[in-house]
Amino acid sequence: MTIVVTPYVFGGGGPILLEEIRHRRSDIDLVHPDEDDLLEVVAEAEIVVTGRLPEEVLAAADDLRWVQALSAGTDAYDHDALDARDVALTTVSGIHAKPIAQQVLGYLLHFERRFDRAIAQQRRKTWERYTGGELGDHTVGIVGLGAIGSQIADYCTAFDARVIGTKRDPTDAPAAVDAVYGPDGLETVLAESDYLVLACPLTEETRGLIDAEALATLADDAVLVNIARGEVVDQEALVDALEADELGGAALDVFEEEPLPEASPLWDRDDVLVTPHMAGSTPHYWERCADVFVRNYDRFRDGEALENRVV
Repeated sequence: MTIVVTPYVFGGGGPILLEEIRHRRSDIDLVHPDEDDLLEVVAEAEIVVTGRLPEEVLAAADDLRWVQALSAGTDAYDHDALDARDVALTTVSGIHAKPIAQQVLGYLLHFERRFDRAIAQQRRKTWERYTGGELGDHTVGIVGLGAIGSQIADYCTAFDARVIGTKRDPTDAPAAVDAVYGPDGLETVLAESDYLVLACPLTEETRGLIDAEALATLADDAVLVNIARGEVVDQEALVDALEADELGGAALDVFEEEPLPEASPLWDRDDVLVTPHMAGSTPHYWERCADVFVRNYDRFRDGEALENRVV
């Protein structure tokens, strides 16, 4: 069985991933070609492990049966083309939950404890005491209560916050959430949230979900947190809301265009915290990817249902 780890592994992590997989299962035979040899090598591959799947690679992979994506989101993969060829697509959903949830908690504390003010005072060498807030006095709304959203809910509950959110199937609600709504309950979540956290996948339904109307439903002092995908938010409408003082602030890890252009007004706002799409980063990333792949490899070999299958 030919298994190809493509060169499309972000951060040059291919060799590290190979080492982690081989450390767990020395019997799994892996090939890691460079880009020049990829199309020739992938022609015989049954399994491809990759960060993305260009059209020409999929077309060359005549024997392909399963693609293991190295991300939770799969908006960069051609679902229809894979489905037409009966090729399975699985993700590493869940491995980002702890680092992303910890980053979100950091965002919330940044605004609640007014760290932005502390940083500004430090730069001015100003000693001026002020009063910080407590998360327990507020409602955190989470759009998308999957693995990541559920972990965020757990952390927020530990800080005594009231947690509400939306989930495609609201009957399957995490225990840490006080109220769960289906997608049609978004307006309620917007209206009740002091902090709105976006943790949903990018789909046709969620693209542009947080538009001018949605932002207007939030309280004027609410804070928007986006660790989902940049395209979930109408970025121009967000800037307009911030400039009109119709929003308390924003913490953004993802953007419509990445890297965020230097000309973006988001860079210069004291009420916006910008991070460079790194909320999911962790020193344990490749270890956890390897764990997911090995579990799925055994399932694939034994003809069992694959974990995190989306196609």
